Amino acid sequence: MRRGRFSMAGKLSALFGVILLLMASLASAATLLTLTPWEVFLLVLLVGLPLGMWWIHLLLRPLSRTLAAVADGIRSFHDHDYSVRVAGGQRDELGELVDLYNEIGEILHQERKSVRQRELLLQTALDSSPTAIVLVNPRERVLYANVEARRLLLGGGRLRGHNFGEVLNRCPDEMREVLASKQDGLFTVDNDGQVETYHLARRRFTLNQQPHALYLLRRLTADLGRQEAEIWKKVIRTLSHELNNSLAPISSLAHSAQILARDPGKADRLEEVFSAIRQNTERLSQFLEGYARFARLPQPQRRQVNWEDFVGSLRTLHHFDLEDELPRQPGYFDPAHLQQVLTNLFKNAAEASEGSPEISLRIRADGTRGTFIEVRDRGRGISADVLRQALLPFYSTKKEGTGLGLALCREIIEAHGGRIRIQSRDGGGTQVTCWLPAAENSEGR
Repeated sequence: MRRGRFSMAGKLSALFGVILLLMASLASAATLLTLTPWEVFLLVLLVGLPLGMWWIHLLLRPLSRTLAAVADGIRSFHDHDYSVRVAGGQRDELGELVDLYNEIGEILHQERKSVRQRELLLQTALDSSPTAIVLVNPRERVLYANVEARRLLLGGGRLRGHNFGEVLNRCPDEMREVLASKQDGLFTVDNDGQVETYHLARRRFTLNQQPHALYLLRRLTADLGRQEAEIWKKVIRTLSHELNNSLAPISSLAHSAQILARDPGKADRLEEVFSAIRQNTERLSQFLEGYARFARLPQPQRRQVNWEDFVGSLRTLHHFDLEDELPRQPGYFDPAHLQQVLTNLFKNAAEASEGSPEISLRIRADGTRGTFIEVRDRGRGISADVLRQALLPFYSTKKEGTGLGLALCREIIEAHGGRIRIQSRDGGGTQVTCWLPAAENSEGR
């Protein structure tokens, strides 16, 4: 409460007292003038009423002006303008109301200023991010896209307000497939002759009580380059370690053979030494052959292949469920190479699915776009970190793994002019999709 203020109730009471005193004075003066009561009433009415109304107007005029100013200021709040202030100074309830309005306006102004600064900081951070970020509403309209997203999806054009499905139709096939699948995954894009690898993360959240989708597309090419360098270092260390482990006992055994050869009485032990040397050399040869096979992969001999016959040959080697009908038109690929790819994928799926594996194969042809081959399992799945490195040569999460299985699959599929994609499945498990171009598209590669 304000000290020494004169309240509105006090002002009105004083005004009412003054008016009564004025009327009483007029009545007394009229009595001295020997006027009749009716004449006294008319005198009081003609003089006191205008004077009282004038005083009331003087009292209420500041109130009306102040209330009108406060009303205008509150209307400006509706337009997010919190800079309007009202002049105060009154020492009554009206002055307290004005001060309270000004205080609220200043608080809202500072909050708005702080929010704008945070928005600008966030906008700058998002536009500077190398990750493409797209926010889509339930009607598939793009609400937000940063600079990298506009560059990647629309060549730098404005994305906000566009239909996301129409934007995807302009994207390369592999990118469109991954974005439309509504799952996390990897894809590659040919950017002016340079192949870029991206990782897609898709998240759903509720905004204003409506479900929205957030797409994060992160370029992994530089990271993969560094990881490949580290992997090559690891390969060199592995080869060096394996060679030393094999050559050291061979050298020792050869020295022992020399000693035994000088003693005719121990000649019968030479066969045992030579057998040990042969075992070590065979093991080393098998180890090196696995790496050499990756390096000297021959070019695929593509031809038309009947899918029924091809899948039938796979069934004699592996157990899997076939989803949907096989394409009627023949495929165009190297059957030996593709069988090697599927053998590796089935083997990985079986190892990831302990107990009773649920492995399925799906093959679908999409006209001139080519053929999609999907291998699915319900195993333990793949983490996001492993997913980014799974296709790199010599990368393995297995203790005894060489890291060549999926890398070899990638080499074979890309040698066919296709692409391979790995992604996690809803409910657990992994899906590997191999895309092979149609015959006419493949010939032009």
